Amino acid sequence: MIMNLRTSKAKLSMLVERAAAGEEVVITVRGKPRAKLTGMGQMPHPIPDRRWAEELRVLQKKYSRLPRKGSRSVLDDLREDRFE
Repeated sequence: MIMNLRTSKAKLSMLVERAAAGEEVVITVRGKPRAKLTGMGQMPHPIPDRRWAEELRVLQKKYSRLPRKGSRSVLDDLREDRFE
């Protein structure tokens, strides 16, 4: 499918759907091809690397000076500040 830029702006959602279905869309400017819209195909799902989370936990434990408070105690402290 070939479409000019002005029309493609108005119909971008439709063009994306068609490209995702496997159709190739060529966008022209003043009659000259300038861009091609194609589908992504199957994207592999990478396994997330969780090592950074463990390193962060170790650093938090190492450099934490104050005891951790739960969210309820933090909210209670904030409420007390309002009424003083």
